[in-house]
Formats: sequence, C-alpha cells, structure tokens
Amino acid sequence: MTHRTRWFVLFLLGIPALLTLTSCSPKADSSEIVIGEYGSLTGKDATFGISTQNGVAMAVDAVNKSGGLLGKKIRVIVEDDQGQSEQALSVVTKLITKDKVIAVLGEVASTNTLTAAPVAQKSGIPMISPSSTNVAVTPIGDYISRVCFIDPFQGMVMAKFAANTLKMKNVAILRDLKSAYSVGLADAFIENFTKMGGTIVTDQSYSGGDPDFSAQLTSIKSKNPDGVFVPGYYSEVGLIARQAKKLGLTVPLMGGDGWDSPKLQEIGGIALNGSYFSNHYAADDPNPVIQQFVTEYRKRFNQTPDGLAALGYDAANVLFDSIRRANSTEGPKLRDAINQTKDFQGVTGKITINKDRNADKPAVVLEIKDGKFVYRETINP
Repeated sequence: MTHRTRWFVLFLLGIPALLTLTSCSPKADSSEIVIGEYGSLTGKDATFGISTQNGVAMAVDAVNKSGGLLGKKIRVIVEDDQGQSEQALSVVTKLITKDKVIAVLGEVASTNTLTAAPVAQKSGIPMISPSSTNVAVTPIGDYISRVCFIDPFQGMVMAKFAANTLKMKNVAILRDLKSAYSVGLADAFIENFTKMGGTIVTDQSYSGGDPDFSAQLTSIKSKNPDGVFVPGYYSEVGLIARQAKKLGLTVPLMGGDGWDSPKLQEIGGIALNGSYFSNHYAADDPNPVIQQFVTEYRKRFNQTPDGLAALGYDAANVLFDSIRRANSTEGPKLRDAINQTKDFQGVTGKITINKDRNADKPAVVLEIKDGKFVYRETINP
C-alpha cells in the first residue's frame, strides 16, 4: 500500500469518528430556560449592577423553588459590562449569538442600554431594562421595554417637588454631559420647572469621572439659587455635595434615581443632609409586599435593598409572568406578553407597560437625613 493509499484509507475510516464527534457537540439543555443579564458589576458605578443582579437572583431562586416555568428551571448568564457602552454591546451580542438566551435583562444605565438594545431588537430577543430612564430607550423597537418610569416623568416629579413642596423660585442645574440619563433628566426638570413659574439661574455641566467641581459650584453660588438640581450618578454626586458645602453653598441639592446607592453616603457624608431625590420605592414603606422583599433581601445580603435591587427583582418577575402568560419562550409571543403587562404587583408599585413600552407607575421622593433615605412623598403619573 502506497503512502497516498494508506492516507486515503485512514481518512475514510476516520469519517465515522468525525461524525460521532459532531453529533456529540454540546447542545442546549432542554430542561432549562436560559436568560441573559448584563450590567456594571465592576467600575465606578458597580453598586448599580450588583444591586440589580442581587434582585434578579432573588426572583430566579423564588421561581425555581416553586417549580420553575413551563416545566423547566431558569438559568441566568450574567455578564459584566464594566459600565462601558462598548462592552455592553459586546456582552449582549455574546448572550444572544453564542449563549442563545431567550431574553435579556439590563442595562441599568441608559447610555449602555441605548448602545446594546439594537442588537436585541434586530435579533428578535426581548430586552427588559430594570432602570434605564432615558426616553430614547424603548423607541429602539418593539422588543425593548422597561419596568421603570422615564425621565420626563421623573423630571416633572422633582420640578413639582421643588416648586410646590420646597417653594423654590430659582434653581441651578449641574448635569453630566457624557450621560444620556443626566442630560435627559435635566432637560425634563427645566421644562417643567419653568412651566410652573420657576427660573433656571444657570445650567452648568461636568463629565462623568471628573473629580473637581469647584469652578461650576463657584459659578452656581454666585447666582444665589434656592436649590441645585444634580441629575447625576452617586459617584460624582457625593463629591459634588462635599465640595459644595466646603464652598459655603448650603442650599438643598436635588437629583434622581441615579443617587440611589449605599456608596452615596460613604462619599458625601453629612454634606448630603437636607438633600432630596426621586426614586422607585422607599424601603421604609409599610406596604407588606415591600417589607417582605426588604426582609428577605436583608437576610440574604446583609444590607437594605436600594431601588436598583427592587427594579431588578421586578424586571425578572415581569419576564417570568410574561413567560407564563405566553406559555412560550418564542421571541414574538414573549414580546407580546411583556408588552401586554397590566397591573403587575411589583415591589416598586403596580406595573403596566403602556403603548410606548414604558412603565406607568408612581415615583417617591426621599430625603437624606443623618445618613438615611427617608420617605417624603409619593407623586403619581
């Protein structure tokens, strides 16, 4: 037998082995429903992603303990996008194309959702954002929805609170120009506050990650405002509060749900006393649904759940409820069920997904007192 003939025989003998290897390649476990989650588990806004993941984990464990869905267990593949939009795009692409998830939960930050959501829309994979409040998120397409209120509403809430409750006439703005969330919320506040007869005395800006805000705060102080609206994330807001007090700017600071993190107090300390922000729920609300969630979360994670944890929990449960109602994990059927959600009782209130795939629900205003977030009032849509 020549060398060439021997090689050809071995090749033919090897065909069955190759076919066997191919047939034994890994397949999706038919006993599982696999969903994806992405968020900032590391980076400067890591508490957002960690809290959301904690809430999702609680919801997943509860549904699996009760027998799962459609006779299957839920498995979550979690990806850390480090709070970066480019990485958000990458991990969502992986979840959909490689991991073959049937739905995606995330992101927390609007900028990251705006980058990654088009992948889900194009792929026909439903994506539910727990807390991206920028108005541009859901117009990306009919596979994109959220369980949080949006910035035009949140901006109205804080404008109404400033004008009617705090009786403010003149307010300064300090926004993060790199954040779609911050820009959108600032615009919404300005529109509503001026309609209510208020005046914006100055509109200052910074870039996320900046450590020094003294120039902007000095300019703001010279305008003698009644308050300062700072619709940023906790990592900068804490520094802004400290630097404002150091400069003698002692008027109340106000903000949105991006303030909601245990780290806010660690960074800002007593400089935050007398400040206010809008949020999705209040941990001291006596509602039994809320208190059961707070008790279980504290027992498991040894801390009080913030609004991001509650929204993560609600987003996962809205998805699970939709799978039950659709009796399917097929993209179109699941999309329709999610978008038809009505009066779902969540920790953050009764959730109805409206025609724009946004959540109709109330907001609360919290006051910071001696290191604690204290419920002040509820403002309805």
